Parts: sequence; C-alpha cells; structure tokens
Amino acid sequence: MRLIDWIWHIRGSVALAPGQSSDDAFGKLEPLFRQPNTSFERSNDMLVFQKKDQAAQDKMSIFDDGTLRIERGTSGAVLRYHLTSRALLACFLAPLLFLGIAQFTVMLGQHQAKTEHASDKSADAKKDKDKKIVPLNPIDKFLGAPAPEKPDKKDADKGGKRDKKPSPTPAYVFAAIFAALYVGGRILEDRLIKSHFAKRLRGSRSTMTREPALPPVGGRAA
Repeated sequence: MRLIDWIWHIRGSVALAPGQSSDDAFGKLEPLFRQPNTSFERSNDMLVFQKKDQAAQDKMSIFDDGTLRIERGTSGAVLRYHLTSRALLACFLAPLLFLGIAQFTVMLGQHQAKTEHASDKSADAKKDKDKKIVPLNPIDKFLGAPAPEKPDKKDADKGGKRDKKPSPTPAYVFAAIFAALYVGGRILEDRLIKSHFAKRLRGSRSTMTREPALPPVGGRAA
C-alpha cells in the first residue's frame, strides 16, 4: 500500500523548538482541530483526529482523518504527521474515469462507422435500381405532367446528418482539468499543511488561544 497510498496520504515532519514539550506543542495545534464536525483524542505524544462534512472555512477541510505524533531523538523533538484525503483520491481517479469515457466514445464511433458503411452499401444497391427513371411518354409531356424526382439530394442530406459522430474531445478536456487539479492540489496542500503546523508551533500559545474556537464534537484531551 505504501507504493500507492501517497496518492491520497500526506506525510511530513516539523521540528519542534529546543525544549518544547508535547503539551505545549499540542496546545498550540489544538485550535486547528476545534472546528465543527471535527473530533480528536490526545494522549501523551499523539493526537488522532477525524472530520466529517467539514466546512469550507476549515483550514484542514481537505483532510478526513490523521495522526500527529511527537518523536524525540538525539537531534531534538520532531512532530510527524500522517493525513488522509478522499478529495485527493477523487481528483486522482476522475481523469481515469474520463479517459475511459473517451475510449468508449472512440469505440462507439468506430462501430457506428462500420454500421453506416454496411448500410450505405445496401442503400447504394437499392439506389441504383431507383435511379432507372422511366421517361415520360409524348402524351404526358404534352399534358404537362411533372418529371420524376431524383432522390440524390435527399439521400445526400441524410448522409450529412449521419456524419455527426460522438466526439471524445469533451472527455479529454475534463480528464486534463482534473489531472491539473490533482497535481496542483497534491503539491499545494502538502506545503500548506506543513506551513500551518510550523507557524502554530513557532507562535505564542497565548496568542493562539485568543482565536475563536468551537468545542470539538466528541473530542477530549487527556
């Protein structure tokens, strides 16, 4: 799974300030999780959160769940995070869906062309018989009878209507749009969330708690 889960999983790390405790670090990060439809649990060096029907104003609205863990080593403490996003997965799969639609449209056009070619052959054979127009006799001409109509014009109009085949171009356009959205979103969200965490960890805890915060749904801090 690690070979493909990078598609909708975002992992990263942010170094903590020297001497910064886990309580201080998570205290600065908690306002990000005190949002509507967000629940979280915190214990010692780990915080786990879940989001459902998150609001667009939420800075972490693109993520559905994740884990934040503080690890301490010889070089200092580091916040490591692992976040998942169904929105990124949907943007990744959408181009594949539209490419499949485009391929189906091409196959449908080829099948339609073969069917029309076969029907044109039978129509040409029938048309050759119909083209044998019996000339008017002298009496009919004298009486002013109209000459028999030629069916070529009507047949040409019908053939022109049949030439309108389904085009795969719209599907290719949508596939390109969603591919661009995924690439841009994957890179941008990776950088944005790391920037949010870094700013929170560097900021003053008293300043961070001044922001209006809503109590988490089902959240509790240990």
